[in-house]
Amino acid sequence: MSKRRVFTREFKVEAVALVSRQGLSFAETARRLEIGQSLLRKWQEQLAVAGSKAFAAKSQPSALEEENRRLRAENDRLRMEREILKKATAFFVKESR
Repeated sequence: MSKRRVFTREFKVEAVALVSRQGLSFAETARRLEIGQSLLRKWQEQLAVAGSKAFAAKSQPSALEEENRRLRAENDRLRMEREILKKATAFFVKESR
């Protein structure tokens, strides 16, 4: 099982810069950096569209989002417990007759 490689923002920007600064082709740059040519082209497109905001790190979830996630998980757990209790009650009622 291969691990997915993670590249820093700086690496992505420099990789795209190699194509324009040194006049290397996408194929040559990708080969030198040991990445896929399509990945390099995707980075170039993202940089062209988003500019300095390209490859920005994903922010941490806000306190409200985190609480929402926690409450949803708790709600799912409580629903599951309720279903188990319903089934257990039905089982014991059936057994007592």
